[in-house]
Amino acid sequence: MARIERFEDVQAWQKARVLVKEVYTVSNTGRFAKDFGLRDQIRRAAVSIMLNIAEGFARKSRKEFAQFLVIAHGSTAEVQAALYVAIDQEYMRKADFDMIYQLADEISKMIMALTRYLNKDSTNSQNSINSKNLPCL
Repeated sequence: MARIERFEDVQAWQKARVLVKEVYTVSNTGRFAKDFGLRDQIRRAAVSIMLNIAEGFARKSRKEFAQFLVIAHGSTAEVQAALYVAIDQEYMRKADFDMIYQLADEISKMIMALTRYLNKDSTNSQNSINSKNLPCL
């Protein structure tokens, strides 16, 4: 099991960073770029995933980290829901929709696996996450 020393080592955070880049790219073109409400909302939701993983990682307990992961998980669903609005309004290509939706789905699964791990392990004596003996998720 690899040691995770920094939030940047968390694979879900790494994938969330890719998601943010893709969301910004697709929402910066055509009619999508002019729908300020939807554009800003989907961007905030995508960024929220990264930020909540990072902030949760910086907390002192597994329980707190897991709480921030729950918020990040909700943000993945928010991105996916906003994608439906964008595709229904013909703001994006189906290929972009599929790629970003799938990426958000992968992140969601990684976050849930890490949350389950943290919650399972929080019943053990090592409630602190200082050791960072986390799975590569």
